[in-house]
Amino acid sequence: MSSATDVHPTKPSLSSNDSAVLQALFDAESAPSSAVKIDSALPSLPDISSQELESLRNRERELIRRLQSPNPPRGTVESTIMEFDNLIKEYPQYPSAYMNRAQALRMLFDLDDEDALFIPENADIASRIFSDLGQAVTLATPRSPADPVSPLQARILADAHTHRGYILLKAAKVRQGGSDGGPDRLRGLEKDRLEEMASRDFFLGGRYGNRIAQQLAVQTNPYAKMCGAIVKEAMRKEIEGV
Repeated sequence: MSSATDVHPTKPSLSSNDSAVLQALFDAESAPSSAVKIDSALPSLPDISSQELESLRNRERELIRRLQSPNPPRGTVESTIMEFDNLIKEYPQYPSAYMNRAQALRMLFDLDDEDALFIPENADIASRIFSDLGQAVTLATPRSPADPVSPLQARILADAHTHRGYILLKAAKVRQGGSDGGPDRLRGLEKDRLEEMASRDFFLGGRYGNRIAQQLAVQTNPYAKMCGAIVKEAMRKEIEGV
């Protein structure tokens, strides 16, 4: 295992794009964008001492090991989430714990059902996942976009933004089908607005090193999509001799 932020749940049966997004959450080979200043001399996390961090990461690794079998029992997943709850109560400023709890909560769903996150009975868990990802982003983000980040900060931000972008993109697809399920904070938002939010998260996930997020940022960018539509229409007219 490459870092304490790596979790390997059962491989989901999703569309090719959705599978790529979920796979990207656990991509240990991602490299940050050249636009991001990575400074290995910085403290790994600004509010956690190096001694505390070593202890926390050891605790995290032990919890993650419980989830790395192909099909961990639901009871194991639930008890691990409770341990993450305790860890967060002790260290509420530790972003990686929120990131990993969100991934553990995701494992409560039937991963073979790509819309499981958005059925009404899963609304509370979906809201917890979305909230945890937001908290991980808040705690790991530097005060200014120009400020350098540590390698660990970059990894957490890449994972959290990409995972949140995935949820937003799925919410947009579900909204197109007429459903308003999913995290409470997304209720009532229109499909186009959700896609814009997903595009921004994919942009930031890519900026901090997730290659799949970089690609999806382009695909979901409303201006790029508009330009693509214009080009397609111009080509159609040219072919038809209009």
